[in-house]
Amino acid sequence: MTGDPVLRTAVLILCVIASVAALDVGQVILAPVCLSIVVGAIFGPAADRLCRIGVPPWVSAASMVILFIMFILTVGAALMVPLSDWLDRLPFIWSRLQAQLISWQGVFSSIGSLQEELRNAMGRSGEVKVSVEDTSAVESVFYFAPSFVAQVILFLASLYFFILTLPNLRRSALELTSDKTHRDSIANVFKTVGARLSTYLFSITLINIGLGAAVTLAMWALGVPSPPLWGLLAGLLNYVIYVGPAVMVVVLSCVGLAIGNTPLAIATPPLVYLALNLIEAQFITPTVLGRTMTLNPFVVFLSIAFWIWLWGPVGGFIAVPVLLVAATIIEIMREKA
Repeated sequence: MTGDPVLRTAVLILCVIASVAALDVGQVILAPVCLSIVVGAIFGPAADRLCRIGVPPWVSAASMVILFIMFILTVGAALMVPLSDWLDRLPFIWSRLQAQLISWQGVFSSIGSLQEELRNAMGRSGEVKVSVEDTSAVESVFYFAPSFVAQVILFLASLYFFILTLPNLRRSALELTSDKTHRDSIANVFKTVGARLSTYLFSITLINIGLGAAVTLAMWALGVPSPPLWGLLAGLLNYVIYVGPAVMVVVLSCVGLAIGNTPLAIATPPLVYLALNLIEAQFITPTVLGRTMTLNPFVVFLSIAFWIWLWGPVGGFIAVPVLLVAATIIEIMREKA
């Protein structure tokens, strides 16, 4: 009975469903912990270098956490002032968008008439009932704020202890077996996964900085107000591939509506960004990362879709690193087999 392939498949499916359910239920704890591991892979090598020159491990780990906090605060301060100015322009952008939609009213009317004819042909009513639940924004903030603060504290604590105990984790994994072959395999997994993950994250960070600088210069050349804001947003959103650039196109389209007076002027900011992103995605990133870290684009898309569905923005950030780790482990296991 245990050798029945149907039974094995059923058990595997149940295990996958249970794992997804566990990840969903444990999001409050698991999401910040996984994020800390990914971020720790960036700062871990620097902490190791500090330890090698005589700095105590707890000091090096704490310094990396403080450096990360300072980076986040700097980015937040750089975004706050120009972003608040553009938030004040949202009513104007919305009115411009409505004016553009009015110019397309004839097309929408034709599409609406076609939909109504299709509904009538299929015998379905065209009435759609929409209910909107009105909730106070203040109530939402008070509801989610304690959970958010707890997750931030958990993330920072996990980041500190991950960087501090990473060498101990390697030694503990090696002590699980006395067989030399197995110990070599475990050591190879830790070495390869750590090297690839840190190299990937560090390379992507440099690429995103370059993309942000290019977008800043391009927006400045086009005369778009607050060009550093759009460069910073482009660099940050580019960590979530596919989804981040799509969001950036929508943002720059709104910017185009706010500053442009013609269809060409409105479309120029998002089109220029798309051209820069295309160069980065198709030429620069593959050249920098090389073939050893090239992943199937369809698998990457599915991974991002799955993790965003499961954990939101945090899932989108960790999706590719998790996939890279899994692909590296599978590759090593195949080589050993």
